Amino acid sequence: MKLDAHDIPDMNAVVGSHDILFITLDALRYDVAQQLFEAGELPVLRKFLPASGWEKRHTPGSFTFAAHQAFFAGFLPTPASPGRHARLFATAFRGSETTSTHTCVFDEASVPAGLAARGYQTICIGGVGFFNKLTALGRVLPDMFAESHWRPALGVTHPRSTENQAELAIQRMEATGKRVFLFINVSAIHSPSHIYLTGSRSDSPATHAAALRHADLALAPLFEACAQRAPTFAIICSDHGTAFGEDGYHGHRLAHDTVWNVPYAHFFIPARDAATP
Repeated sequence: MKLDAHDIPDMNAVVGSHDILFITLDALRYDVAQQLFEAGELPVLRKFLPASGWEKRHTPGSFTFAAHQAFFAGFLPTPASPGRHARLFATAFRGSETTSTHTCVFDEASVPAGLAARGYQTICIGGVGFFNKLTALGRVLPDMFAESHWRPALGVTHPRSTENQAELAIQRMEATGKRVFLFINVSAIHSPSHIYLTGSRSDSPATHAAALRHADLALAPLFEACAQRAPTFAIICSDHGTAFGEDGYHGHRLAHDTVWNVPYAHFFIPARDAATP
């Protein structure tokens, strides 16, 4: 089967010349994300997404820990169409069938470690519990980065978590003169999303959508800061979706289309008259 390498930028040219921003919108369903895009209710992200909106992809993991372990090894969500699809990043292993000449391949065991070896300051802004560093398990993913941050104000129960994450991310970018690999796990869309819809007491597709609308606006200062700092390559996607009773399923860590289908996009943010590190 032929490797499909279309629409893949040359990541070997991107790495070293661009900051890299990777945002996961934790637990976001593809159908809700695309509906909001088509309704014009994502004014910030709409500036960067293609005219058709989000790309539907399949997640490599049905819950946060599994998906991010795959992401940080270079296995981002896979295009939802048959075939072998070239990856942006890969950690080297013999027999890989999804690397192309445009794939940036690292000898190191993870993408953060590989970028650090290329001179990047690697920064993790945590969100959900797998990034809270309060337990040994909660340190596994953050410990892949040179610096990592978490506090309750960045977590799932704080109604301004995305604003707080964006503010901290901007501060940490401004604190270094190196190229940056900035990862943010946006927690707002994960349960309990009902805190974003007045009068709601339980999570639903409507509260899920309300949380995404909130996160969209809250990310605006971060995108502006990236443009002011340096040319940036951005990846934004969900790690898994969420079931709200479809076919009797609720939540995630289960095999259902509402969980496996996730929104994905990557795009460039040009520098805007800023000194490039």
